[in-house]
Amino acid sequence: MHVVSQSKLKQFWRNHPNSEASLRFWYKLTTQNQWQNLSVLRQIFPSADLVKNFIVFNIGGNNFRLITYIDFQQNKVFIRHILTHAEYNKEDWKKDDWYQ
Repeated sequence: MHVVSQSKLKQFWRNHPNSEASLRFWYKLTTQNQWQNLSVLRQIFPSADLVKNFIVFNIGGNNFRLITYIDFQQNKVFIRHILTHAEYNKEDWKKDDWYQ
């Protein structure tokens, strides 16, 4: 899968250094695979959740949420938000135009 864009990951782990190892691991596994659908993705990330148009990953022992839009046909993963658990619970990310 092609991840758009890794710079969002780097920016987040600069502000939250304890997320770096988990985000790097997620990135490595994601770029080494080409998922055709959510069930295949869940073979690698069983806790991934479909929330409207987004797929949400638990990162760092459930301390962080990585919110993505995945175009399985184009093999692209768009990083929409990376949040702490507390930020995620505020649900401001649902105001994203891509959330339907």
